Amino acid sequence: MVRPKTEEEIALMRENAILVSKTLAVVGKAVAPGVTTLELNRLAETYIRDHGAIPSFLGYEGFPAALCISVNDTVVHGFPSDYVLKEGDIVSVDCGTLYKGYNGDSAYTFPVGEVDAETRKLLETTKASLFKGIEKAVDGNRIGDIGHAVQSYAESAGFSVVRELEGHGIGRHMHENPGVPNYGRPGSGPKLVSGMTICIEPMINAGTRGVYLAKNGWEVHTADHKNSAHFELTVVVRKGVPEVLSTFDYIEKSDVEF
Repeated sequence: MVRPKTEEEIALMRENAILVSKTLAVVGKAVAPGVTTLELNRLAETYIRDHGAIPSFLGYEGFPAALCISVNDTVVHGFPSDYVLKEGDIVSVDCGTLYKGYNGDSAYTFPVGEVDAETRKLLETTKASLFKGIEKAVDGNRIGDIGHAVQSYAESAGFSVVRELEGHGIGRHMHENPGVPNYGRPGSGPKLVSGMTICIEPMINAGTRGVYLAKNGWEVHTADHKNSAHFELTVVVRKGVPEVLSTFDYIEKSDVEF
């Protein structure tokens, strides 16, 4: 069973979503050649705690950090480390908060300095596929409509969709039902109902869709070691037009203050 959230619950989740969005922007401003991913993690944890929240990833099933930081061929769940970012890298930053009993979750893949044209296309396509999926998050549609929108857009651009990982419901728990795959058939899967809160998060590979799990049991890498991009937003299913709780505006718009 998937229980739609009340407007009071959604309001609390919106607070989390904004905090996560601002945290990603703080991290994004620090992304540059010469910076370690551990430094980015410290920035995020400090910002989250300074705003009265808890970094929900830290300690989750044993995860050792406040952020998942995944560089280049790491799809998701990368550990912050002493790795020094270099020009041409891409770095996916996935952030979660726990505040007033509810969770926030969002992710953004940042270019490090200048990246080549194909990498830029991968980033742009992955982000655009997310918004194609969000368009389908309306009352009366089905989960498969979201996945199909993501998949068809990404594959039409020549990229591949990771099948082993998916988006998810969110609320009092970071991961709730339903699962939200990034592939599927229109009209298939659980029905979307107004008030459901879900995270849509395309993970799109530059090469083949195959992945493998690293020995640490967390990090997922592309099988061919080509780059992978990951973008995520938290969405409320509504009638007609979905409501997007988190935002990339703090990252991308210089006139948005925080």
